Amino acid sequence: METSYIVTFIGDDRPGLVEELASVIESNQGNWLESRLSQLGGKFAGLVLVALPEASGQALEAQLKELSASGMSVRVTRAGAAEPAREARNITLTVIGPDRLGIVREISRALARRRVNVVEMDSHVSSAPMSAELLFHARIDAQIPEHTDLDELQDSLDEIADNMTLEIELERGNISAA
Repeated sequence: METSYIVTFIGDDRPGLVEELASVIESNQGNWLESRLSQLGGKFAGLVLVALPEASGQALEAQLKELSASGMSVRVTRAGAAEPAREARNITLTVIGPDRLGIVREISRALARRRVNVVEMDSHVSSAPMSAELLFHARIDAQIPEHTDLDELQDSLDEIADNMTLEIELERGNISAA
């Protein structure tokens, strides 16, 4: 029987880091299914979903934790069962504006109040071309319960945008099984 694990890691950015992880996963008959890897603040961090024979799980965890000798912090978590599918609408938020404290908190609070499930979020800060002012950029892909009033959500996001001098664009997607 196969089981799935999520491997989270962070280490100093250097050549060979991903290969070390991949070698340990393969040596335990693991199959690298999905990943999100990124360089952040001089570090390299990621999430990897792996599937492997259930009997290999403890060995995988022990061998990955041995990578701490090379300066990598690793955590292995058994993946949970997927929730039953429910009707949901896909939405995408695009956010841009002057960088300041509280942007992610305010937007995520508005989403959480409406039971919106964030599926993926990418964000970064860059310098504005003319002023060199720091700008916050984010893209948030989410699933919103079918019954949620999108106009009311848009009003809430508009209020956040006005208060924080942001542009928040809400793109409405199709209904899907979440």
